[in-house]
Amino acid sequence: MPVSTLGELLSDIATIHGQSGQMRLSTPERQRELLDARARPAELPRYLENFAERRAAAAELARLESEAMARAREADMLRFGLDEIAAVAPQPGEDDALGAEQAKLMDLDELRRLAGGAHEALSGSETDYDAPSVVSLVGTARKLLGELADRDEAARELSSRATELGMLATDLAADVAGYVDDLIADPLRLEAVGERRQQLAGLTRKYGASIDEVLSWSESSAARLADLDGSDERIGVLRHRTAELDDLLAADAAAISAARHRAADELGTAVKVELAALAMPHAELRFDVSDAPIGPHGADRIELLFSANPGSDPAPLGKVASGGELSRVRLALEVILAEGERGHTFVFDEVDAGVGGAVGLEIGRRLQRLAATSQVIVVTHLAQVAAFADAHFVVAKASDGQVTTSGVRRLRDDEREVELARMMGGTASSEAGVRHAAELLAGSRRRK
Repeated sequence: MPVSTLGELLSDIATIHGQSGQMRLSTPERQRELLDARARPAELPRYLENFAERRAAAAELARLESEAMARAREADMLRFGLDEIAAVAPQPGEDDALGAEQAKLMDLDELRRLAGGAHEALSGSETDYDAPSVVSLVGTARKLLGELADRDEAARELSSRATELGMLATDLAADVAGYVDDLIADPLRLEAVGERRQQLAGLTRKYGASIDEVLSWSESSAARLADLDGSDERIGVLRHRTAELDDLLAADAAAISAARHRAADELGTAVKVELAALAMPHAELRFDVSDAPIGPHGADRIELLFSANPGSDPAPLGKVASGGELSRVRLALEVILAEGERGHTFVFDEVDAGVGGAVGLEIGRRLQRLAATSQVIVVTHLAQVAAFADAHFVVAKASDGQVTTSGVRRLRDDEREVELARMMGGTASSEAGVRHAAELLAGSRRRK
């Protein structure tokens, strides 16, 4: 998995202090985290949740208010269109049905000519009695086939089919006659159909290519209008909720601020004692907590002020502390904050950067004390720190002439003196260095 994801998962059980941690200690965010680790304000989780809700509500409210004019214009346009459609009250498919009816009314004479000719062909002419017709011809054929069936049983089916054909011809002639009777000229209906089609055309010019599309636009626009009207109601709800959240945030911010002020005094006093033990007897570290506008983590501006020497006014830590001073300040804070926490893992990468041997001893003692309740892993080049470890591992490179590898190995007790002597700048065979290393180990064990 990505290192960043792994870091998020491990953040609750392990704290890793790399060399960049000293720089981060100078940031307001890290200083606030340290103070809150001591203060542990009970209201902070609720505050964070309410602030996130308030920020989202404010963003939505701003968007809705900025779009209010555009929504009003859109709502007016939709209402006008819906009212116009409602006034006409079109029916599904009405435009196609009226178009077909108008074409029929306008073509009435030709329809009557064609239907009349078909009826005459089926039933015969009323003026020419000798003119052939389908009904009379089929009747003749049916009579002849009937006589044939009486003489030849094989023709029985033909006779039946002729009878059926005669019935069909008679029915068709009657239907055509009814159709002709219905073809009555109706100028008033033709005029009404024309006017109605004009009304429908007014809608299809604006809202769709057909009446079905017009009705579909009407349905979707009604839903959109309901949303627009609901936006105005939503503005009222959001205004009320943001006012409620402002009151809740103000109350919780005051409680969080009070807890931070108490913790700032306690932490400043405790760190001063630790720094004195780390060869900084005159150092002063103070968390300055001042009022600030409501923000994501409360209503406080937190700044870590530091002074290493008497007579110097405390100033921002990142501006006045050296690398070695930052290392000791960071270690002092971690030791104090870990006092009430058990089972945590701390990883320190060169926490002793920029300090000397005597201070290294004090750092080693502090790390040893921290290891009484937590697991402590230290990467160090300082023998005075390594001597206090319960277990000492050596990371070494090896090469076969082609490939270089790195390995890690735990030292036996009899190997530690030699390694500590080497770390102090001597050689592994230096008796004086080994004796000094043995004294370091003996001193560290007496304190366990």
